[in-house]
Amino acid sequence: MQTDKILADVETAIRELIDITEPEAGSIFILGGSTSEIQGKEIGSATDLDLGDKIIKKIISILEEFDLFLAVQGCEHINRSLVIEKEAQKQYLFNEVNVIPHRQAGGAFAAAAFKEFSQPVTVENMEADLGIDIGDALIGMHLKNIAVPVRLSIKEIGEAHLTAARTRLKLVGGVRARYRDL
Repeated sequence: MQTDKILADVETAIRELIDITEPEAGSIFILGGSTSEIQGKEIGSATDLDLGDKIIKKIISILEEFDLFLAVQGCEHINRSLVIEKEAQKQYLFNEVNVIPHRQAGGAFAAAAFKEFSQPVTVENMEADLGIDIGDALIGMHLKNIAVPVRLSIKEIGEAHLTAARTRLKLVGGVRARYRDL
């Protein structure tokens, strides 16, 4: 497994998604994923804290350029709760919960985010604006209605399937309604 290639692919995927979706400053970018899947193993079976930390550091540096908040989804053992900065939790009024992600409950990405964020907190749920899912970790439950898949040039990170999504406003009304281009 080549860490440099993985980090380059993560960067390419994130920059493509941002270029395509043009999120507003302050939007929430969600990351879900599995370092085990990246290595070609079954989800949760080969958690790599070092790889998780490198990927989180890379993502933080990219999202800072665009003034986007990062939310990192934990695994099922912490009910897919999310690690975010206290600033985002306060701004969006998310309800904080008490759990500290680690290798066996939360996974490498959530544990790394808790370590790397300046003021990490964990929240139970949210509605993020866009994100990537590395290894089918099911981020859809934390995206705003309506989630729209975004096709990227990168289809895998390491051995893990990559999915990207953005959200759009609901279209309400009927046959006489008119809509803005989204």
